[in-house]
Amino acid sequence: MARWTFPVFLSILALGQNDSEVSMELTNKVVVITGGAGGLGLAMANELAAAGAKLAIIDSDQDKLENSCADLAGANPGVEIQGYAVDITDEEDVMAVFQYILEDFGQVNVLINNAGILRDGMLLKAKDGVVSDRMSLQQFSSVIDVNLAGSFLCGREAAAAMITSKQAGVIINISSIARAGNVGQSNYSASKAGVAAMAVGWAKELSRYNIRAAAIAPGVIATDMTAAMKPEALARLSQMVPVGRLGEAQEVAKTARFIIENDYINGRVIEIDGGLSM
Repeated sequence: MARWTFPVFLSILALGQNDSEVSMELTNKVVVITGGAGGLGLAMANELAAAGAKLAIIDSDQDKLENSCADLAGANPGVEIQGYAVDITDEEDVMAVFQYILEDFGQVNVLINNAGILRDGMLLKAKDGVVSDRMSLQQFSSVIDVNLAGSFLCGREAAAAMITSKQAGVIINISSIARAGNVGQSNYSASKAGVAAMAVGWAKELSRYNIRAAAIAPGVIATDMTAAMKPEALARLSQMVPVGRLGEAQEVAKTARFIIENDYINGRVIEIDGGLSM
């Protein structure tokens, strides 16, 4: 495991949360984001850094992580940002990284379980009664391991860190509208249904410790992957969305901030999909 520090330290002491407060003020709160070196994770990191949060960015890609943390620090002067290269499917590494975060920041206030992978494929392929191909167990398990088991491990250790550091907390799991089931995504859909269900369960289980949990289920969001699509395919995809366009990463980031700052959001899955799942 590797970690980097990009500090421009704030002199203001972090303020604790108490039961009488109706919102979590992000200034000086410690936000952990998995898969934070790119895509939705990086957009959320920028949004929360701009609000004054301290960032602990977890990602498996060391080079990308180091570059993204440096960019975040440059774009958000005055905010403490640290990067941790971790495989979130490794239980010992996950336990260790949250100990490092506690050592580095002294507390944990927010976890955004954003890290995830795709390994799309049909359950099986057949023609004229003959099965020619199957989704392999490895193809299924690899997605479950990262998206679901990784979120479980990080959620467990983040909750422990919140309790240990005596902080009110928020855990946000990034799900997907694919959680309802999608062709060619048995593995991904199952994982995203699972993280949504965990968020609801955690909301009920962790409330006694002043920890909330919720999930965000994005629809089709403009990413590097969609940008690489053929224009005609991209146009068809956009037309499928009732609002007539793809979502923007910044819109997901603002939803995460809304959940964090509103203490009455708990145990809910918020769909941000332009009406696609109606």
